Amino acid sequence: LIQAVFDEALKKMDALVPKRMRWADGDDTFVRPVQWLLCLFGSQVVPLQAFGLTADRLSYGHRFHAPAAITLQQPSDYEVQLKSAWVVADFQARKSEVRRQILAQAAQHQGHARISDDLLEEVTALVEWPVAISGRFEAEFLQLPPEVIVATVETNQRYFTVFCDEQQTQLTNAFITVSNIESRDMAQVIGGNERVVRPRLGDALFFWQQDLKQPLEHYCSSLEKVTFHKALGSIADKAARIEQLAAEIARRLGEDPAPVARAAALCKADLVTRMVFEFPELQGLMGGYYAQRGGEPEAVSRAIAEHYLPTQQGTPIPASRAGQILAMADKIDSLAGIFAAGQKPTASKDPFALRRAALGVLRIIREANLDLHWPSLMLEAIQLQTVDEAQKLKAGSELMSFIEDRYRNLCVGAPLAEGGAAVTPEQFDAVASAKGDLLSEALDAEAGEAQAQRYAQARHNDIQDFESRLAAVQQFMELPEAGDLAAANKRVRNILRQAQADDTEVDPGRFEHDAEHGLFNAIAALEAKQAQTQEYSRKLIDLAALREPIDAFFDGVMVNADDPSLRANRLALLTRFDLLCRQVADLSRLPG
Repeated sequence: LIQAVFDEALKKMDALVPKRMRWADGDDTFVRPVQWLLCLFGSQVVPLQAFGLTADRLSYGHRFHAPAAITLQQPSDYEVQLKSAWVVADFQARKSEVRRQILAQAAQHQGHARISDDLLEEVTALVEWPVAISGRFEAEFLQLPPEVIVATVETNQRYFTVFCDEQQTQLTNAFITVSNIESRDMAQVIGGNERVVRPRLGDALFFWQQDLKQPLEHYCSSLEKVTFHKALGSIADKAARIEQLAAEIARRLGEDPAPVARAAALCKADLVTRMVFEFPELQGLMGGYYAQRGGEPEAVSRAIAEHYLPTQQGTPIPASRAGQILAMADKIDSLAGIFAAGQKPTASKDPFALRRAALGVLRIIREANLDLHWPSLMLEAIQLQTVDEAQKLKAGSELMSFIEDRYRNLCVGAPLAEGGAAVTPEQFDAVASAKGDLLSEALDAEAGEAQAQRYAQARHNDIQDFESRLAAVQQFMELPEAGDLAAANKRVRNILRQAQADDTEVDPGRFEHDAEHGLFNAIAALEAKQAQTQEYSRKLIDLAALREPIDAFFDGVMVNADDPSLRANRLALLTRFDLLCRQVADLSRLPG
């Protein structure tokens, strides 16, 4: 069976590895040229064939330290015999050894190595017998921002940088690299690594010095020649939209709009500097440094440096308020613009990273505890786009659904607070269902300013408000009456849906049963009580008082009476009950 399994595995690997190599005169491809095959089942050799080779019991160790063939009698010998041939076969063991040696080298410099998970993984995969060594570059390069040196040394050279402190605030001129050989002349190896890194840092220093000859604002005019999107204009156009959005967000939060507007006007200027052209990953950070060197206020330079955050899941949001505002404005403009251009993400493709942008906006609002109504911000951003009104209308509806889906993914399965219970899909849907469908009214140009204003002032989509409701629902679900009330509300919703009833005018004079009076009195008392509080948990807990009256109603009253007036009166009573059950969340969506 192994031949078919192996062939199928190779096909799957071909699909996963985009760049493969050819060698010799065959058509076979693999991530590297295949030199031999080893395949054992117990002590037996399995005659597996691939790449023009037939498997044997031979393997090979380190190319220089142990070039002779190794004969394996059984699979359990593999790791031990390879280690004797200068190969640490187990990846995790090799990774741990690489980390240990790097930390030891850093300690020799009285420093602290910066070890990122990605770089550690990559270096571990590049060596068989790790030997960590350290070198130095000229101290003059320390005038560069530390991020530039890290990008040069780590990204380009796969070296590890060394800082003076654990907080990684002050960089040293030492670096650590991991060799794949124990050289007899290690000084030559160190010297070679130092010679390689020196010209790269020299280039970076040149870019830095040239860029600083002009203030950051000087580069803004060049943004007019850089296209953001063919339907949405240049990067300069995008910066202008960001400036408007950032100022509006600042006003809504009661912040001074001047610093964020200035930061927005400058935030994309570093894209046309020499440094960012060479190191695109430093966008934003370099703008912050150049703004600082140009005499911009601290709030402005810091906001520019932070406005791409969070860059991915798990990375921090901007620390400053101006940075949070600018980051949201940038991401919201990208979301609104690309949706307005008709290029929303698909299930398999998201070339503009809009899912990450949406999650970034939601995370900033949540984690910074901002009192913002994100749907109206999205609509405002769409109105700034240079597309026709029909496209804006369609984009608004699609974008709202897209953001709500991202928010659902962010909430469901995670606790609202540390140590709390995870939010269930039913709990989320119960709150989402109760928020009301005001979106279409806000987007409808013919609905008038009053409807749009009503939508803008609605707080049901406000994240703080939404999560307060979720917390109240979770507390409500702990009540013994919760399940029965949810089941009763499901029954009521079905009855009302079939009858297409929405009248709330109840005439107590038409009651024929004590159960009708009991439910009516309980509803009236609860309506009066709930009008006195805005606390969601209190509103839901008080609903427990309806359990017995609604049970008694269904036990003793026929809703679909033959008399149309009696039937309408009972349906109106149930409509009042249903409205109470949907004030905070739609209880019919909860398990019961």
